[in-house]
Amino acid sequence: MRIVMKFGGSLLDNEKKILNVKNIIKAYYSQNYEIVVVISALYGITDKISELCDDIKKINRNSINLYLQKIENVHIKLVKQVIHEEKDKYQLLHLLKDLLNEFRDVLLGISIIGDITPKYRDYLLSFGERLSTPIVSFALKSTGIQSVYLNGKEVGILTDSNFGDAKPLMNTTKLRVHHKIEPLIKQGIIPVVTGFIGCDQNGNATTIGRGGSDYSATIIAASINATEVWLWGDVNGLMTADTKIVKNALVVEEVSFSEALELSMFGSKYMHPRALEPVMDSKISVRIRNANNIDHPGTLITQFPTLTYNKTVKSITVIRNTALIDVSGGGLIGTPGTAAKIFDALAKNHVNIMMISQTPSESSITMVVKKQVLDKAIMTLELNFLGKLIKRIDVSENVAVIAVVGSGMRGIKGVAAKTFGAVAKKDINVIMITQGSSELNLAFVIDDKNCEEAVNVLHKEFINSTELSAKS
Repeated sequence: MRIVMKFGGSLLDNEKKILNVKNIIKAYYSQNYEIVVVISALYGITDKISELCDDIKKINRNSINLYLQKIENVHIKLVKQVIHEEKDKYQLLHLLKDLLNEFRDVLLGISIIGDITPKYRDYLLSFGERLSTPIVSFALKSTGIQSVYLNGKEVGILTDSNFGDAKPLMNTTKLRVHHKIEPLIKQGIIPVVTGFIGCDQNGNATTIGRGGSDYSATIIAASINATEVWLWGDVNGLMTADTKIVKNALVVEEVSFSEALELSMFGSKYMHPRALEPVMDSKISVRIRNANNIDHPGTLITQFPTLTYNKTVKSITVIRNTALIDVSGGGLIGTPGTAAKIFDALAKNHVNIMMISQTPSESSITMVVKKQVLDKAIMTLELNFLGKLIKRIDVSENVAVIAVVGSGMRGIKGVAAKTFGAVAKKDINVIMITQGSSELNLAFVIDDKNCEEAVNVLHKEFINSTELSAKS
């Protein structure tokens, strides 16, 4: 089997975890698996770099040096713990210090200007993966496994220049990645590749969005015709519900690509919105696995799930920390393009709308957004539309979005009645409802204080009452 293994940052931030990752790779390598490894930045590093970029106008030389010292200490400590051969340790420490010096020089230059462009932001964000990847590669070498580390540019991931959310140019990328990786695999060498980053046609570092390491893994898998992609994390797979809310939630053993996308977007496992695209039309499957429980098969994501797993509902998922905005006014009625104007203004201010509903009379539009962008959304609406298209803005700050997900709902009568009947029995009011024509996802909004009770009653109604084949 040819497997692309992606390891998340939460699996890499101490000696014991690196040893576990190394042992997992070694175990399958010894069974003659052909392996490519994709690595994320150490847990929290990308967030820290992002925060630094946001505060670039406030930082000075001392704060930069202090910040970089913390990052250096984390990585250097890890190297000294996991690499015991002095020659390898010296080489790796020298490499990391060169990278950190480069990082410092760029930061100092940008801080003098007091502004940061999207291009330089991506360049700075790339250092998280560039620092972590060689550590894993050298750790493999210490076990006698031949390995090389490659960044996104070196492996051949070519993207457009939409910095921050770059899109791979797949035809060229497939040729380049195949040309680079295939000879290494044939020689028994394990490539260890940076996730999250690529480069544009001018050689500038680009990032492909948060959750991008999963995306990198599937891009590489499609390029080398892998058998499967294994996304290693610290959970057994996609769950029938959040285990913090439903104590007896189960692992969903098998889902379709479309179901997996719905589940990942609703918090079961955050995944890049396009991460499944490179493999959706192929025979390549994706498996979500737990690095701390390698005997568990995890969740298999495949183009054609077996009928055994074609249950009506696969999971009850939830998004919390959300807010509901209702805008209304006579100016919305019968005027073409009003909704487009509202959504365009919000998009330009980086406000993502999670759910939308409009009354048949066209007199009001209801939107759900993350609470963290609520102030920005309201300000945008007030400045651009209040007193013109919009006469009133009503806000509900503490709501939760609950989604009943499963391809088995298609064409099945009574799913909505069963859903809202179960919620109504608990005297829970439904504020807003949406369902796409695909019938994969029935989503609704309730007051957040009723969230846990609603999820539990729906899990009992749809999951516990059926013979769902899943392992906890």
